[in-house]
Amino acid sequence: MESQRKSSGEEDSSGERGLLHTWKGYSYSVTPERVLLSRPVLQAALGTRHGVLLVEGGQVYSFGEFPWKQSQVSEVGPLKPVLESALSGQRVVAVAAGSFHSGALTEDGGVHMWGENSFGQCGLSSLTVVPNPTPVAVMDPDTSPPHTIRVLELACGEQHSLALSAQHEVWAWGSGCQLGLVTTVFPVWKPQKVEHLVGRHVLQVACGAFHSLALVRCLPPQESRRPLPDKCGQCNQLLYTMTDKEDHVIISDSHYCPLGVELLAEGEARLGPGRSPPLGLQSSPSEPLSSHTSASVPGPHPSITEHTDSEGGRTVAQNGEVLTTTDADISAAGTDSDRAVGGVGGAGSRNSPYPDDQAVKEYLKKLSDTSLAEETATMTIAGASFQPPADSLDLLTSDLIPGVMPVTTSSALNSLVSSCASAVGERVVSTYEALSLKKMINYYYPGVVGVAGVPGGVPGGFPGGPAEERVRLEESMQGKKSCSTGDIREEEAEGLSRRLSLPGLLSQVSPRLLRRASRPRVRAVPLTPVGGLPEAGELLPSLQTEVWSWGRGEEGQLGHGDNLPRLQPLCIKCLSSKEVVLVAAGAHHSLALTAQSQVFSWGSNSSGQLGHMASPTTIPRLATLSEGIRVWDVGAGAQHTLLLADGDCYQPILYYSGQQVRAGAQDAPQDQTEGYSYTQQPVLLPFCMNLGYVSGVFAGGQSCVALADRSVMGFTASLHELATAERKFYCKLSSVKNHILRPLLDLESLSTALGPASTVLLRSLARCYSHLCHLTGQHSASLTANLRRRREFKSLVMLEHASIFLDTYNEYCCSVGNFLVMGGFQALAKPSLEFFGKCPELLQRLAESSEENIPLSDLLVTLFYLPMRHLHEYGRLLLKLGTCFEVSSVDYQKLQDGCSKFEALALHLKRRRKEAEYTYHFWKSFPGKMTDSLRNPRRRLICESSNKALTLQNSGRFSVNWFILFNDALVHAQFSTHHVFPLATLWVEPIPEENTGLHGLKVISPEETFTLLACSSMEKAKWLRSINQAVDQAMSGAGQSGSGAGQRAEPPISRTASYTFYKDSRLKEAIYEGRWLAGKPNGRGMVKWLDGRIYTGTFKNGLEDGFGDYVMPSKTLNLNDHYQGHWKEGKMHGIGTYKYATGELYEGSFQDNMRHGHGMLRSGTLNSSSPSVFIGQWVHDKKTGYGVFDDITRGEKYMGMWQDDQRQGTGVIVTQFGLYYEGAFNNNKMQGTGVLLSEDNTTYEGEFSEDWTLNGKGVLTMPNGDYFEGSFTGEWGSGLKVTGSFFKPNLYDSDGDKGRAVKLGRLAVRPEEKWRVVFEECWMRLGCEAPGQGENQRAWENIAVALTTSRRRHRDSPEMNLSRTQNRTLESLEFIPQQHVGPVTMEKYDSIRRYLIKACDTPLHPLGWLMETLVAVYRMTYVGVGANRRLLLQAVNEIMSYLARIFQLVRFLFPDLPEEGGAIPEPSSDPQDKKDSNCADTQLESPKPGRVVSSSALLLPVLLPRLYPPLFTLYALEKEREDDVYWECVLRLNKQPDVALLAFLGVQHKFWPVSVPVLGEKTEVVSSTKDACFASATETLQQISTTFTPSDKLQVIQLTFEEITKEVMSSLEDNFLWSMDDLFPVFLYVVLRARIRNLGSEVSLIEDLMDPCVQHGEHGIMFTTLKACYYQIQHEKTT
Repeated sequence: MESQRKSSGEEDSSGERGLLHTWKGYSYSVTPERVLLSRPVLQAALGTRHGVLLVEGGQVYSFGEFPWKQSQVSEVGPLKPVLESALSGQRVVAVAAGSFHSGALTEDGGVHMWGENSFGQCGLSSLTVVPNPTPVAVMDPDTSPPHTIRVLELACGEQHSLALSAQHEVWAWGSGCQLGLVTTVFPVWKPQKVEHLVGRHVLQVACGAFHSLALVRCLPPQESRRPLPDKCGQCNQLLYTMTDKEDHVIISDSHYCPLGVELLAEGEARLGPGRSPPLGLQSSPSEPLSSHTSASVPGPHPSITEHTDSEGGRTVAQNGEVLTTTDADISAAGTDSDRAVGGVGGAGSRNSPYPDDQAVKEYLKKLSDTSLAEETATMTIAGASFQPPADSLDLLTSDLIPGVMPVTTSSALNSLVSSCASAVGERVVSTYEALSLKKMINYYYPGVVGVAGVPGGVPGGFPGGPAEERVRLEESMQGKKSCSTGDIREEEAEGLSRRLSLPGLLSQVSPRLLRRASRPRVRAVPLTPVGGLPEAGELLPSLQTEVWSWGRGEEGQLGHGDNLPRLQPLCIKCLSSKEVVLVAAGAHHSLALTAQSQVFSWGSNSSGQLGHMASPTTIPRLATLSEGIRVWDVGAGAQHTLLLADGDCYQPILYYSGQQVRAGAQDAPQDQTEGYSYTQQPVLLPFCMNLGYVSGVFAGGQSCVALADRSVMGFTASLHELATAERKFYCKLSSVKNHILRPLLDLESLSTALGPASTVLLRSLARCYSHLCHLTGQHSASLTANLRRRREFKSLVMLEHASIFLDTYNEYCCSVGNFLVMGGFQALAKPSLEFFGKCPELLQRLAESSEENIPLSDLLVTLFYLPMRHLHEYGRLLLKLGTCFEVSSVDYQKLQDGCSKFEALALHLKRRRKEAEYTYHFWKSFPGKMTDSLRNPRRRLICESSNKALTLQNSGRFSVNWFILFNDALVHAQFSTHHVFPLATLWVEPIPEENTGLHGLKVISPEETFTLLACSSMEKAKWLRSINQAVDQAMSGAGQSGSGAGQRAEPPISRTASYTFYKDSRLKEAIYEGRWLAGKPNGRGMVKWLDGRIYTGTFKNGLEDGFGDYVMPSKTLNLNDHYQGHWKEGKMHGIGTYKYATGELYEGSFQDNMRHGHGMLRSGTLNSSSPSVFIGQWVHDKKTGYGVFDDITRGEKYMGMWQDDQRQGTGVIVTQFGLYYEGAFNNNKMQGTGVLLSEDNTTYEGEFSEDWTLNGKGVLTMPNGDYFEGSFTGEWGSGLKVTGSFFKPNLYDSDGDKGRAVKLGRLAVRPEEKWRVVFEECWMRLGCEAPGQGENQRAWENIAVALTTSRRRHRDSPEMNLSRTQNRTLESLEFIPQQHVGPVTMEKYDSIRRYLIKACDTPLHPLGWLMETLVAVYRMTYVGVGANRRLLLQAVNEIMSYLARIFQLVRFLFPDLPEEGGAIPEPSSDPQDKKDSNCADTQLESPKPGRVVSSSALLLPVLLPRLYPPLFTLYALEKEREDDVYWECVLRLNKQPDVALLAFLGVQHKFWPVSVPVLGEKTEVVSSTKDACFASATETLQQISTTFTPSDKLQVIQLTFEEITKEVMSSLEDNFLWSMDDLFPVFLYVVLRARIRNLGSEVSLIEDLMDPCVQHGEHGIMFTTLKACYYQIQHEKTT
């Protein structure tokens, strides 16, 4: 052995990691022994007499005694570990050791166990020992199929094991209450989930011999911000009760829930998720234990003596603990079993069952009356005092009832009930201890016979007894909740006096609530941030933690202030705010390590293992360590504790407390105490400095183990130094927070001394300090964990996520600076002096200041700027780490980058501090009045001109001009006034010195421009640089730039900013937000005026220009005028929409804020007083030029000329009653010559003087041709006076004379005069002053610009979204087509046609806009009242004029396009081919070969489909009579079968079809066959109604002829040629069978609009045939 032992003092020159040293005890003679292994040890775990080691590579070694090994190796010395070969091939990442069993955890989260298994602690059923590591499946049975749980951590006790899953839930197996499971059957072989911790985030678990600990993250802030629960989560009782009596209120918060069990009236203990049966009641952990606590009784089953405290009604066990049990949810009726587990029930959920004092008194009387009977009854609930027989006590193992047995007598119970009932009005209490205990025994041990004579075989508490007893029980429990007596000790003094207290509000309030309410509410700053830093998230360990414990508690190891066991996890409340980061469990004691490097300990202190001598040891107390010792790792053995701490230097030191193991007694059995001594407080182990850098300590049984590293190239030393520095810094910060900041914030005189503004700043400072402190704590915990685990630098959060630290320091520095600038520290000095006294040693010590007589305010400044120094420390330590690596390596670079970030921030914050101090001293010297208005927490002084370095040009001799540059504004101060120029809207440029010789700076602000003169060129350069840098920082966000290195030479001339105007007459007091250019709003922005006007849109040179939205409140109506459209130079100009507050809506052109150009005005709605619509030309806000006015009220439509809002010139009026007038108008009246027609064709032609009033010469013609000639006076329709002659045309006059029909349209506006302004607008959009005058190239550029800007605007405003196809169309139109130059070929003509179709499809294209507008005006004219047959001619002529004018535009864009009727040169290929291909071309083209250019062929396909509905309606009205005659004949002739009709029409027999296809099969034509012959031709002809343009309709007729020919050809020889005589009857047959309703209208439309070039061709002949058929059918009955 000697040869193997390597003295720990020797230096190992090679430098090693993971060296293992082991020893026992703490005397000076102890020297640790080094365990030699080929690989570094990563982790060790110690049991009672064995240990397990994990080495690098994932291998596991064991040493010590292992009786479970069946081989001869049952004991191995600690220096000769043996490899656990069963785990080879598994990559183990963690090991754990219980008293006599071990566990290992693999990389994939699998668990392997071996060792003693009599209690199921290895999780393998049917084996008492498990010799070798064996896999244990942790399965979740709630999922289907059950899936394996991945485990993160293992912990082992004496008879149980715990696992922490990847979901941060706890799983347990083994035996005993320390499992925390809801079960009565032990051992538990399969791992089961600890339900009570479900939903909580468990961070770590630890096992003592018979107890368990869990470190749990506090619930996240969202949940903690919810309203506090009003009911206990376990027993569902109200936590606070308030009972409103007649004249006073009883408030109580006395609820205390020990375990969370529900006992049902039916007798079974109902266990919900996370509930377990009670074993007694602890007092509140925060309360001191009662003064008569005696030492706990030794031995496994202490005898129980009882005495009853009759005054308070408590049962006190021998050890002085208060013993009661809560019946948490006693169900009233036996049938009430469907209530949800843990559901709301009883009095807690409804109003008080005792509405008045009388009822309470009656209830109490009833209780006392029955008490005597109850005492004598054997089967009663309250039960006589009973002593369980010895055998039943033996069965109650110490697992369950370790040291107490709750019993009570009826009188004690009644007095307890009485006091509680009067104290807490709502929850009248019934606490039946014996029942609870009996239930407990029966629940856990159903086999127990005879508790107080009750046969044990009957489960539960109601064996078959008298029914009335049960009824009485149910009545007494009806709707009541029991009150926990946990707080009775605190309140019993008031108990008797309150029972019959006099009315009065506060006499009934719980003293604790009173105390809580009376605290002064000064501090609103959470000095412990809830949830930590949001950005830190999961990167850093949580400091908001709780410690939960459960299991046996006879030594107080659970920390709840008592010696009772807990079957389920319960939170140790007093550790909740202590930032515990690690828990450890010895055999019978527990340890908690906090982020502030303190150790709390509780439990057995038989050998001083708690590190303190304070009592009682049942609650956590701090271990006694000298100041400056910061513990960062702990180990707990059977009766000792091992602590790893920071000493004076950064090499760790070891402390030991607990049992001393003497050399002679090394192997003495554990239960013998001679040969052992103990420590009063932790003692330093002198050999620790020889071990190197210890990274972790482990303890178990009597042994201690330390893992150490030798420092290789100083790397380990640097890592330790970094962690030590952070722990020290965190302790420092916490100390300042607790001893300086908290007391200051709690001072009552604080807000008066500081004033409201500084108080808010101090709160902000406290919040930032708290954030910084919290981050440091998390980081120190993270660094410590890294030392314990990996000992590497790559995962350091300060390198990977430096921004978290930089932002936190930045924010903190900013808050300190703000407080300093406002003179906060000066003001804080007075209250601080009151608090810290004249000699603030504490302050001086914490501020690390050695100066004498330093002012208190300066001391505070130094103290709060202290954290900034730590940034240099970060930089230094990262650089030190970097020196351990090659300069060229990535690692070195990473550390170097981290170092430079922290150093740069340190310099930046140092500069910020100087700025703050400079500003503070400036305010002290600045004139008082101005200080108040200019002083601002975030404002910092950059430079000022008090030394006359800067003056204003052209200022008076005696004027004082003082310029002060802050980080957000330039201030120009004069005698008593000052003006502030915000930097975001300040532009400064140097004035060249050549010509003037002056050192001038031109300063531009939105409303002022002035010149500043510097005294020298150096001074000028300084001010120019200072202003530009300040402007740049103000724009980039309050100077957040880390260092000045990356500054631009000057800030951008274009920028976004907000500004309030104070001078400008148009914009006075308006606020502008948006883009600027050199002092003027330019680009997108928004102006808000004080009177409520708002403009949002684009600006140019400070004026509204481009597209914008303008809202203007109306003064009279409570509504807004709203304009949306284009602007130019601050005025509405271009297309826009104006919604008036009156309800009128104008859409159209504007110029100089007036309606000018083409526009539509809608007045009123249909149900308002005077609805009307005008569409037409406007000049300077008045209707002038051609326009259509629809007067909906009168049912009249006017189409004609206007002047200054009045009808003036020629025009047409139609009314809904069929009247038609065309003629002259003057002064808004029919005045002059005109023609008037009524519905029945009565016509007047002559003079008018008023609307519908005849006055002067004229001719009145009757429908039958009779007419009057002479002078007429009177209103049409109300009797006319006639002076003149009556003519009756001769019966034998020729037809020509008879038809004195008036030629309409002569007195109407000529078609080319209509809508001129619309076409002019389109020419202007193309960049032409007048139609046809302009440059072709410029027109194309204008189109491209218009499309691009429109697209951009649509993209910016989502409500105007375009579809994908529209976007694609626009993209293709943005490119200027190549067809607009060079001779036009057929191919080019085709592409021009396609371009026009696309252009006219999008309203953003000038041609598209024109098309859309023309369609709108056309429909406006000829729809509604305008659908008058007399308007047909005008409607057709209007279309023809559109075509001519649009064609002029097209020829301007494509100048090489031949003029109307011109020819396109023949293509070089065979013309026949071209012709054939052309015929089959799309229907959009003229069916003729497209060699003749015509406007109708090119443009009708685009225009006519949009205008078709109103136009065709006019045709139908005009042809109504003829169509009716035709239709009657069609219906009559169509009744005949095919053969009869063919014969009637005189079709030659050879053309009759013999057979026709029906459903694909040939069928013979018989006499009854109908609608079968020439069916395909009939179907083709029917399509004429579905087409729009004449060319398409002619194409249909041609296809019909082809179909007829095809059908005839099938039965005749091939070389057949038609003659018109043969063809006409067949075609007539097809027309009849096609049954086209408005054939006359179709024929007229084709005739009026067909292309002139096809009139004499093939199509012309075919059309003539159709027309002939129409007339033939009309006259069929006469022939």
